[in-house]
Amino acid sequence: MSDAAAVRDTTVVRPRRNPGARRILFCLGFCGGGTGAYLPWTAAVPDDTELAAICYPGREGRFTEEFAADWEELVQDSLSAVLSAADRPYVLFGHSLGGWMAFDLAVRIKECGGRAPDSVVVSSANSPRRQLDGHDMWPNSPREGHSDAELMGWMQSFGLIPQHALDDPDLREMALDLMRADLHVRDSFTYRAGSALDVPLQLFTGESDEVIEPNTADHWRELARGGFRHDVLPGSHFYTPQVWASLPGMISALGSRQGT
Repeated sequence: MSDAAAVRDTTVVRPRRNPGARRILFCLGFCGGGTGAYLPWTAAVPDDTELAAICYPGREGRFTEEFAADWEELVQDSLSAVLSAADRPYVLFGHSLGGWMAFDLAVRIKECGGRAPDSVVVSSANSPRRQLDGHDMWPNSPREGHSDAELMGWMQSFGLIPQHALDDPDLREMALDLMRADLHVRDSFTYRAGSALDVPLQLFTGESDEVIEPNTADHWRELARGGFRHDVLPGSHFYTPQVWASLPGMISALGSRQGT
């Protein structure tokens, strides 16, 4: 295996190879997360879609690498990963922090003349456009300076951290380090005035998610020049376990069912 192929295998994680698929669903990670939350979706994506989860530095197969220092470093890393693997039509999906990443990647891909996604799907994220108005972009969400107990409480209540990681001191410390690194990156993001999408944008929000502004759909619509759709789902920041497990079936660009 070449060095380039090895990099792709650790950065662009494909749990089930499907070379005959006509499209790729690229999934971008949330704060404190890796690719693991997306890998079970192989059972939920359509047969003509290959799942590819982007692994950020400092976790899983890239554990020996340093965390990204800031947003610019992480977005450049993810941009290279997506463009290296986008050999077919594709959709960008991002949850929470990953929603901003999906948005920013699509903007930058257009700027560099790369192959544009068919659609961008943002899940549980406020519109970055609100940053220009001085709004708190992540109300009721964890901060880098929060105590260990506060961060663990948030991950246990709202995240997808497995119980065995909560019970193991070493894994718990790793999870805290990862969360703080990602929060630092998240808070270094700067919305560039005028940035918007020319491809369709689909937004998912949880009906009881306290992190998301009530009028966030209106703010995302301002950034969607190529069409907009909003689906409200049961549950909070990660919806319900049943909804999360079946979420690819609700992505309109994958030929899924109509939303509400």
